[in-house]
Amino acid sequence: MATGRTHRPATRSRGIPEATVARLPLYLRALTALSERSVPTVSSEELAAAAGVNSAKLRKDFSYLGSYGTRGVGYDVEYLVYQISRELGLTQDWPVVIVGIGNLGAALANYGGFASRGFRVAALIDADPAMAGKPVAGIPVQHTDDLEKIIQDNGVSIGVIATPAGAAQQVCDRLVAAGVTSILNFAPTVLTVPDGVDVRKVDLSIELQILAFHEQRKAGEETDGAVAPVAAHQESDEQGPDGDVPAVMPA
Repeated sequence: MATGRTHRPATRSRGIPEATVARLPLYLRALTALSERSVPTVSSEELAAAAGVNSAKLRKDFSYLGSYGTRGVGYDVEYLVYQISRELGLTQDWPVVIVGIGNLGAALANYGGFASRGFRVAALIDADPAMAGKPVAGIPVQHTDDLEKIIQDNGVSIGVIATPAGAAQQVCDRLVAAGVTSILNFAPTVLTVPDGVDVRKVDLSIELQILAFHEQRKAGEETDGAVAPVAAHQESDEQGPDGDVPAVMPA
């Protein structure tokens, strides 16, 4: 079976925009659900709704893949699943190592979605000597002393970092030096990598903070809406530069 080290996705060479690449997994997830229900074809409107994008953007994205659908019929679901999977490099085996087998690392190791999407957890690595040899998700944990050998022996090009923030950069440096060229970073820190190495950062606390921001805005809008009718009848001598009473801005 092919490994990630010898076969690379062709998205960049084909000129597919990064924004489109970021949406391809959304389309694939929606298409896979349709395939599992034995749905043969899907319209751009239906697929766009399932993926959470607008249909015009979907059609533009698919034009980069050379897929335009059939008028009155739509898109062939099975063919699109294959086409997007191939474009994302999911029709081959991608061995992955997870470094840092705490609660998060163990949860990632137990995640069943990796294998079904073309990713094989080749090794679990941790700096704690007490963890060495202990099975997690049926895979024995190995010590970080053997990191470089593990990378080489398994032909790994994708690494997942789930360590504490203070250890993440050192782990990243060792992964890169051993030949890893793509890193998924769960550590709450920004990693510095050389050109040619791709890093995707997943920070759950940041996502929660963004949601908190929107919750606060929604609460502020509800409050403003409640007092707006009263404020509209109040007179004020304060005027804007054009002589108009300034509009009340939401908090």
